[in-house]
Amino acid sequence: MEAQLDATAQEELVGRLLNTFGRFRRQIARLVGRSFDQPGVSASQAEFLRLVGRNPHISVKAAATEMGLAPNSVSTFVTALVKADLLVREPDPADRRATRLSLPAPVQRTVDETRRRRHGLVAAALDELTADEREQLIRGLAVVGKLTGILHEHEQRTRR
Repeated sequence: MEAQLDATAQEELVGRLLNTFGRFRRQIARLVGRSFDQPGVSASQAEFLRLVGRNPHISVKAAATEMGLAPNSVSTFVTALVKADLLVREPDPADRRATRLSLPAPVQRTVDETRRRRHGLVAAALDELTADEREQLIRGLAVVGKLTGILHEHEQRTRR
């Protein structure tokens, strides 16, 4: 087992991690704009709409799992977004107890255009990195993915 970080180094690493990802998300939002810059649509709801846009006809359960949210939180999103005409909820033809989610055509176009702009912006920035920097980023993202999984496991244990 590797040595633990001392308290000061750990605090600095946590701060850098949270600040870096927060700044990254804010920078993208400033350059591309929010997908749903309208009253009543929170950042989490916009993220949820982007998820549904990438996965038309996704189930509520699958959407909750993908976002790492409790199904009742997703149900709250669904109810509010359907009421705002930003989301379509339909029974699953294979299982009437399940619900499938999709976006109305104008909302889908907004999500698609925002995704295209975000991807283009980040792709152009990645092109400015060296091959070695891109490899380091790939390795770092694998570690962030593992860290996210560990945090999810902690969350699941606290819910039991």
